[in-house]
Amino acid sequence: MTRVDTIVALSSGRPPAAIAVVRTSGPSALAAAEALAGPLPEARTVSLRRLVDPRDGSLIDQALVLRFDAPSSSTGENIVEYQCHGGRATVDALIEALLTQPGVRLAEPGEFTRRALANGRIDLTEAEGLAELLMAETELQRRSAMARAGGALRKELEAWRDRLLELSAQAEVAIDYADEDEGAMAPDLTSAILQLASEMRRLLDAPRVEPLRDGIRVVVSGPTNAGKSSLVNALVQGEKAIVTHIPGTTRDIIEVPIAIEGIPFVLVDTAGLRESDDVVESIGIGRARSEAERADLLLWLGGGDAPDHRNLIRITSKADLGTAGEGMRVSSVTGEGLEALTRVLIERAMELIPKGDQLALDRRQHELLEEAQAALARGAELDDSVLVAEELRNARLAIDRISGRAGVEDLLDALFGRFCLGK
Repeated sequence: MTRVDTIVALSSGRPPAAIAVVRTSGPSALAAAEALAGPLPEARTVSLRRLVDPRDGSLIDQALVLRFDAPSSSTGENIVEYQCHGGRATVDALIEALLTQPGVRLAEPGEFTRRALANGRIDLTEAEGLAELLMAETELQRRSAMARAGGALRKELEAWRDRLLELSAQAEVAIDYADEDEGAMAPDLTSAILQLASEMRRLLDAPRVEPLRDGIRVVVSGPTNAGKSSLVNALVQGEKAIVTHIPGTTRDIIEVPIAIEGIPFVLVDTAGLRESDDVVESIGIGRARSEAERADLLLWLGGGDAPDHRNLIRITSKADLGTAGEGMRVSSVTGEGLEALTRVLIERAMELIPKGDQLALDRRQHELLEEAQAALARGAELDDSVLVAEELRNARLAIDRISGRAGVEDLLDALFGRFCLGK
């Protein structure tokens, strides 16, 4: 049997602070706490205790002690939390004293959450949502992450998995009677498979997590001296990009994160598009074209033929100079049209991000659900019960990989490496 250590870490922010929360989890958590605080209170009951260093009997601090017994804890193990004063020396002394106890060691990044996953307290989708919640900087990001961390996707996946098991059982029955008339694929089974595939497709067609998590990528593109850098500076109300009258001033990609009404954007200033013999500028122009292709929203300044883009916004810049052209009239000097452009950016962005608490997928989850939905679509077209059962198994395996039931060991280290030590 694999030996399980007891882990300890500071779970609150870095000191100094008014209060710090130190947390232990594992089989020795209760014994270690008793060595410092004496007999513990009942589970889920807070008690004020004197914390004493068991090595020399010196007082570390007076702190609130709270225990959670396995399996009814966040990790599924015994947990003890210490709410002590938040000075650096106090926190260090408490953790050092706990580390002297048998079987106790410092936690690795994300190890508390990883144990919760291993012990079935959460699934992989909730862990991913929790990682996003820790990184959330806007209200919309927080709400979306809370929906995922709160288990909304887990419930949907569990319901689909249960239905896949039922459909698989029906397909197995058809296999058993393959030599009889009853062995043909029943129309109601095919209908049920199509219905489930349709439900998955609706989630697949919904906005993804990445634009909300990483920011709506707004690429400002167009010919040289079209006012691209000036527009970026005007939108962020700061000097983020160099502006001169010399064509080709911008030669590389400049990214400026900004939040507008709680929506995260990344404004991308690019090199002006033209023919150039300058090696450095030519590299910048190539990058500008690549950025235009991957943009969520593409602002095209200046005349000429704009790129073919699903979310193109044409802008006539330098409106203060009486410039003629197509699209919205904007002046980075006088501010004309900036408010209207901002409203358009918000309206377009709202079409690309999840609405409120709407369930959303990240790239990994989307690709796996695509596999599951495609397997169901193939199965619905088959009349061979053996082949249908195999496609149902493929769909179930993809669902299990989304939730972390199967085939995810390779991504766990990367996921939990994003967490802090106390999480």
